[in-house]
Amino acid sequence: MARTIWKGALSFGLVNVPVGLYPATQDKTIHFNQLEEGTSDRIRYKKVNERTGKEVDGAHIVKGFDLGGGEYVILSDEELEAAEPERSRLIDITDFVDQDEIDPIYYRTTYYLAPEGEAGEKAYALLRQAMRGSKKIAIGTIVMRNKEYPVAIRPDDNVLNLETMYFADEIRSPGKELPELPSSKQLTNREVTMAQQLIESMESEWDPSRYHDTHRSKVEELIEAKRQGDEIVVRVAEPEATKVVDLMDVLSASIKSVKAGGTANGRRRAAPSEAPAPKNRAPAKKPAAARKPAAKQPTSIRAKSATKSGTKTRRKAS
Repeated sequence: MARTIWKGALSFGLVNVPVGLYPATQDKTIHFNQLEEGTSDRIRYKKVNERTGKEVDGAHIVKGFDLGGGEYVILSDEELEAAEPERSRLIDITDFVDQDEIDPIYYRTTYYLAPEGEAGEKAYALLRQAMRGSKKIAIGTIVMRNKEYPVAIRPDDNVLNLETMYFADEIRSPGKELPELPSSKQLTNREVTMAQQLIESMESEWDPSRYHDTHRSKVEELIEAKRQGDEIVVRVAEPEATKVVDLMDVLSASIKSVKAGGTANGRRRAAPSEAPAPKNRAPAKKPAAARKPAAKQPTSIRAKSATKSGTKTRRKAS
């Protein structure tokens, strides 16, 4: 069961609802430790003086703001604590707005808000239902981990979602910070129409379960193969040269590919009822008599008994 990372109250008008904040997502990125080659000894980092190269104890490290030119403003922990936002246990709702008015670029991280204790359950359910009926989301602020965030609170069927947000001055302006962007004036009406037809041919309902982290699955397969003692044979595919073609020809070919049951890049689109391929499952090994040489692939995994003496670029599992 998920643990609360913050407890307090959600306030709107004169109503206070005791709530807890829970993570709504989890990071499944595969992380590695750094080891000395040939050993299982971990590599650790030390804090050293850049000029002398000597390690510095944490008690003698201070915080400095770089002014440039080698000048710094030094601030003590006590001075920084005085500037921290007041440790409030209150999410104060100040406005209700239409969700379409908020550009998604403002959103940081999603959390779940849940009532804490029976006393707040009815008020929580009332706020959620009222917000769903009015099709509005709440805007307020929260102080969490010594940082203040604007937040957007939106209702779902069963829960209130809280989105921490960026402040307006934290959003970069593309017009000021990017190279000159292309104008739509160079496009013809026919090109726009063809592009719209391609979009329409690829329309489908949003189904997040159709999308998988294929890179993570391949890394998991590599880890499992190495754990089993298999050899890893690596071949890198040569990139194909880019062909300069007419934009209209590409759009037309893309539309024909989708209508024929494929996608713009030539892959077949999965039907909604089609089950996703099982993940993290290594190919079953065949008996030695029935095993055939594997076809060339950009990246492949072979068992020791299946390798050939002529295969290039091999590394044995340690």
